[in-house]
Amino acid sequence: MLLNVQGHDAYCYTGGKPFDAALPTAVFIHGAQNDHSVWILQTRYFAHHGFGVLAVDLPGHGRSKGAALTSVEAMADWLLALLDAAGVQQATLIGHSMGSLIALETAFKAPDRVARIALVGTAYPMKVSDALLDAAKNDEQQAIDMVNIWSHSSIAQKPSFPAPGFYAMGGALRLKQRISSINPDRVFYTDFFACNAYANGEQAARSVKCPALFLLGKRDLMTPPKATAVLTGAIPHGKVVQVEGSGHELMAEQPDAVLDALFGFSKV
Repeated sequence: MLLNVQGHDAYCYTGGKPFDAALPTAVFIHGAQNDHSVWILQTRYFAHHGFGVLAVDLPGHGRSKGAALTSVEAMADWLLALLDAAGVQQATLIGHSMGSLIALETAFKAPDRVARIALVGTAYPMKVSDALLDAAKNDEQQAIDMVNIWSHSSIAQKPSFPAPGFYAMGGALRLKQRISSINPDRVFYTDFFACNAYANGEQAARSVKCPALFLLGKRDLMTPPKATAVLTGAIPHGKVVQVEGSGHELMAEQPDAVLDALFGFSKV
């Protein structure tokens, strides 16, 4: 589905069913150098089990037009504008990595618009090393390789992967390379810069009153579970779930466990 948001086409995957704003809405927000496709299994299930689904492509990513936004605050404003364009008054926000910061900031800016919030593979501060920032700015393929290695718990194919013949690491690699090919404006660097610069996480977290879920990979090297201490301390009512056998790419490495946790949290 295409919407006009801030003067540009914004693409939302709707889970294989037409979007219906009268249903409870679940909004899925991807992380750096990704697009809506990282949520395919989870979004299709939600869409066929009572939810209206909007899995967004952020500006400059996937099928959405416009330049990649340079701050988490600007991405949150864009997300609120997208909800307006879709006719959605309130939604469950589900964000992965950078997307978790966008969900958090959106809840801070407009708490009445957020029914529930799920932060997947999150951390705060979400600092990015100087070496990775430099690679993202000057040698994007090197940055892609670094992140792809660090984001997975193993180079071996997981038996739990939802379809035979697919390779989680290979799929993640090709997706990041595709984002580079369709947008040569150093999207990875822009995304990482936004994560690194975001400074409102603790204040935003303290403002969260709605139900909250922290969904974390036990073997995550990019945003290790211990790096959520600020957020979990600021949202003491949040439920914490650590997924066995998963690194940062939880949705691909342990798709069923992620789906079970997200759907169980969202349907209540």
